Amino acid sequence: MNKRWTIDEIKKYVDENSTSQLLSTEYYGYSQKLLFKCACGNNFEKTWVKFKSKKQRTCGEC
Repeated sequence: MNKRWTIDEIKKYVDENSTSQLLSTEYYGYSQKLLFKCACGNNFEKTWVKFKSKKQRTCGEC
């Protein structure tokens, strides 16, 4: 069974495992794109699955 993540858990994971910052304040499910701020200053959107499992943790320019 897959774990159901909360927005607070996602924020903590992002803070501890990447140089990006989570800007989204709500999370509804795995297909939703979340808004992040890359360490370079660009904003980008990724689904939580891509960010966490596929390690797509920076903007397209980095």
